[in-house]
Amino acid sequence: MNVLELKPDQLEKASNMLKALAHPVRIAILNLLQEGTKLTVTEIHEKLNIEQSTTSHHLGILKDKNVLASKRDGKNTYYFLKHDELSQVIECISKCSCGD
Repeated sequence: MNVLELKPDQLEKASNMLKALAHPVRIAILNLLQEGTKLTVTEIHEKLNIEQSTTSHHLGILKDKNVLASKRDGKNTYYFLKHDELSQVIECISKCSCGD
């Protein structure tokens, strides 16, 4: 499917997802969650060396914009990419930002 085949509501959803990605911390979070990785808020904030409240804030935005999903397991909530294809977006960003 190409962009011309998308309906206006699909384009709006795609635009909102891309807007949600437009922050360095959120890109870093997606990078951690590539290839089916599931992590808790604590694991993410420790790996990125950022405050837990900041991590929670960004996870909330990504979840609200349909980028991430979560699953509760006991006391922990695990976050993961809602669409595996988003890994390709992160890969593209990495390739595009390497060369100046």
